[in-house]
Amino acid sequence: MDSKEVRQKHKDHLFPSVANFYSESAVLYEGKGSRIRDLDGNDYLDFFGGILTVSVGHANPEVNEAVVAQLGRLSHVSTLYPTVPIVELAAKLAEITPGKLDQCFFTASGTEADETAYMMAQLHTGNQELVALRHGYSGRSLLAQSLTAHSSYRALSTQVAAIKHAAAPYCYRCPFKLEYPSCGVACAHDVDELIRTTTTGKIAGMLAEPILGVGGFVVPPKEYFQIVSDIVRKYGGVFIADEVQTGFGRTGKMWGIEQFGVEPDMMTMAKGIANGLPLAAVVTTTEIASAMKKGTISTFGGNPVSCAASLKTIEIIERDELAKNAEARGAELREGLLALKAKHKIIGDVRGMGLMLGIELVMDEPGGDRTPNPAALGVLLEETRKRGLLIGKGGLYGNTVRCSPALNIEASDVKEALEKLGAAFAAVEAR
Repeated sequence: MDSKEVRQKHKDHLFPSVANFYSESAVLYEGKGSRIRDLDGNDYLDFFGGILTVSVGHANPEVNEAVVAQLGRLSHVSTLYPTVPIVELAAKLAEITPGKLDQCFFTASGTEADETAYMMAQLHTGNQELVALRHGYSGRSLLAQSLTAHSSYRALSTQVAAIKHAAAPYCYRCPFKLEYPSCGVACAHDVDELIRTTTTGKIAGMLAEPILGVGGFVVPPKEYFQIVSDIVRKYGGVFIADEVQTGFGRTGKMWGIEQFGVEPDMMTMAKGIANGLPLAAVVTTTEIASAMKKGTISTFGGNPVSCAASLKTIEIIERDELAKNAEARGAELREGLLALKAKHKIIGDVRGMGLMLGIELVMDEPGGDRTPNPAALGVLLEETRKRGLLIGKGGLYGNTVRCSPALNIEASDVKEALEKLGAAFAAVEAR
């Protein structure tokens, strides 16, 4: 098929809600490392990485070799039978996660992992209500849509009533109209009143992304999670770190929550865990895991091929010190983005950690009122595509660029991306 035929079949046979980037979608066909090519022969530098999923590069030969070898041995059996890859991966995750997290449950998606974590919190505590964050994203199911605090992703008017949403720690758009640090981290302390006024006073826990991913790479103040985890535990709950986007070296440490000095009671993870193969996990303590008294299975969770890919991906991340590379390359990228901010008035904020960096676009208006500018982002996407650069977008207002290349990106790639971004921003402002 040529690209025109692919676009037509996509239109004919996929849900209309499965939207694509660009006025005319790019039909991606093959990739290697941080480079990708479409069916029309156009080459791109990939700075979105399948939404923070391609950890060690497209078609990584070591990961591919591990996948092919496992396919040749055994492709699938379900969790009714133990396999070497599933137990090896569970042991590895117990080794590299913080604190006393030592028991795993595997699923095929982050949505399922978050659902499982919420269920385990309820079973362990005997409480029902859960705190989530505004601007957070947890997936597509009924419960996940209830956890998600973006109206554009909540297709159902019927929601799970036991979910309570706390104010996001969004300093650039502080919900309390305060400035950090003089604010005293009011957003964190407000969780106490949220629990006392909107719940029974006893909660199952709180599920939060260390950095709000779909929310636009919003980074909380450094004290935020220390404060809220103490509050959550005071009211009988457990603290769940949603590492679906921040995990596996993305922020410059293996886990995003490590940036805030907090040990979670549970962690969920997906995306970067297996370099693009479908896999997710919940990791928790033996005590919490033991709260599940009835049998449970996951047909595709812990699939041996996905587990083999994950084991090799983690091996590469550790061996090549890719968390350190993410920190170093991320610092270079941030410096370049801040230089672009000084040149272009439509850039209102640059934020993030490691190779998880966001650029929030605003209207060029007097007074600096920070009016979101999603139209400019739409134009920027087209301009970066013309120049052979793939970037992501996000945020409640659809006005935040998301940059998240593979963890083994090189300094020369960062320089190239910044040059392309600079030219694209100049083109946007020239319109």
